[in-house]
Amino acid sequence: MANSSPIHDAAQACSPTDRRAARRAGLPLGVEAAALAAALLWPAAARAEGPILLRDVTRQTGITFRHTDGGSGRHYIAETVASGLATFDYDGDGRIDIYFLNGRPLRGNTSAPPTANALYRNLGGFRFVDVTREAGVGDAGYGLGVAVGDYDNDGWPDIYCDNFGPNTLFRNRGDGSFADVTLEAGVARGQALGAGTNFLDIDGDGCLDLFVSNYVDFTYENHRTITLRGRSEYAGPRDYSPKSNHLYRNLGNGAFEDVSVASGIAAHAGSGMGTICFDYDADGRTDIFVCNDQRWDFLFHNLGGGKFEEVGLDSGVACNFAGVPTSSMGADAGDYDNDGRLDLLVTDYFEEICVLHRNLGGGLFEDVAPQAGLGDRAIAYVKWGCGLVDFDNDGFKDIFVGCGHIYKDIDVVSDVGFYELRPILFRNLGNGRFENVSDSSGDGMKTRMVARGIAFDDLDNDGRVDVVVSNRDRPPTVLRNESATGNHWLQVRLMGLKSNRDGVGAQVRVIANSLAQIAEVHSGRGYQSHFGSRLHFGLGKNERVDRIEVRWIGGGVDVLENLHVDRLVTVVEGASRAGGGME
Repeated sequence: MANSSPIHDAAQACSPTDRRAARRAGLPLGVEAAALAAALLWPAAARAEGPILLRDVTRQTGITFRHTDGGSGRHYIAETVASGLATFDYDGDGRIDIYFLNGRPLRGNTSAPPTANALYRNLGGFRFVDVTREAGVGDAGYGLGVAVGDYDNDGWPDIYCDNFGPNTLFRNRGDGSFADVTLEAGVARGQALGAGTNFLDIDGDGCLDLFVSNYVDFTYENHRTITLRGRSEYAGPRDYSPKSNHLYRNLGNGAFEDVSVASGIAAHAGSGMGTICFDYDADGRTDIFVCNDQRWDFLFHNLGGGKFEEVGLDSGVACNFAGVPTSSMGADAGDYDNDGRLDLLVTDYFEEICVLHRNLGGGLFEDVAPQAGLGDRAIAYVKWGCGLVDFDNDGFKDIFVGCGHIYKDIDVVSDVGFYELRPILFRNLGNGRFENVSDSSGDGMKTRMVARGIAFDDLDNDGRVDVVVSNRDRPPTVLRNESATGNHWLQVRLMGLKSNRDGVGAQVRVIANSLAQIAEVHSGRGYQSHFGSRLHFGLGKNERVDRIEVRWIGGGVDVLENLHVDRLVTVVEGASRAGGGME
């Protein structure tokens, strides 16, 4: 069969130089191409709608933002990795707003119109309005990664943008506007090519510190391309030197101190993309995970005292189940099997299966993706933003993965593949396995995208988590969760007093009858994005929550008991110990 395949014949007709370049770029040829083409061109027949339904409501939102990668035809590597986005409540009205990062015209692009990041205020009813100008957050940088956190503990969330070029820190004034405080804060970071970024409290002092990842050592002067079938195309991360990352300690006076070298972070260079900070070993200190494209992934273990040790290989998260480093792109942490330990999801490139690192305890992980059922269509796609999200509120976290190729002319330079691709949705069956339900989960899952950053939040406060996708060089996509399962839910918002105001790094355990779940507040996650500051717990058919336990960074514990469901609960640090606990 392979010998008579037109795709196979075309692959064999490539020159040896083309074939080497294609393999170097991760493009399939030959028999593999035929198999993957079949998966892409002849998907499974549409099925009856299942328990998860995601509808494409982009047109009704009023969002007119369009992303640009700034390309000029010179194939700068920066174009391929843009951009993330953030969902958060910037004005405290109880509705989740959306902040889109944008690219800028790159060298040689002289005809592009002006572009900027964009902030959309949530008006309710899935309607949004552009408030970028009055908010003052139309950053002039080339946006790649973003994190949101209240670094000055004034009760208002601030924004940090990791750019190609100097970065930007916006301080929320609390009146609907932001101030650019990058220079006084000391976090501009120079001229590097950015990636994921995170706020975290590295030392438990109640002030959010800042981790900033870098991709590769790219400049206009060292720009390179590769040749595929006689065409100039994007080089890969291994065509450039790796870069170390940055760590800034919050001094508590509006300024930060660069502790990259002193902490041990700067001793390790990689090709950073998505990042997430989480306490993987439950020792009360927040650790840092970095996706490295085509290199070993990093896990920086927080030793206390501002020191970190890189333990990716020792812990089992540096590579996949076969012992091979992947083209890691996005990452999310969550307890998919409800065993009380945070697991780690990592997306990757063409011909690679998503990695699912199951937390075994004792600081060790095991990639269980094949036996969990995460192969299927995902192997044929380039995968970016992701989330461990309970879409049907059954108490088990599902997996959403956004897809889209790097090469805009993929049909010309490869025998298989598409630039625009449908997303993938794996439903958690509750037994350690997932089922690909992409074809039965609504018209939103049939929308072709060029996904990069993806955010997951409840945009209409109906207790169901919705999806926002940032598409490269295109408008975004907004998917409304219309799953009608009748399952209950609870959302938890934390307010730190001794700890940082947002409760970043705190772990929350929710118990409803025999269902026990744990989640952690993250700042920065997925593919260079930010979402989920309000923790969401599906409760299945349970009509009461027996107990909520909050373990704050710094060691304090709050316990609330016997709560109603289908509501947002705000837990104030220390209040339960004083006879209160909720706002």
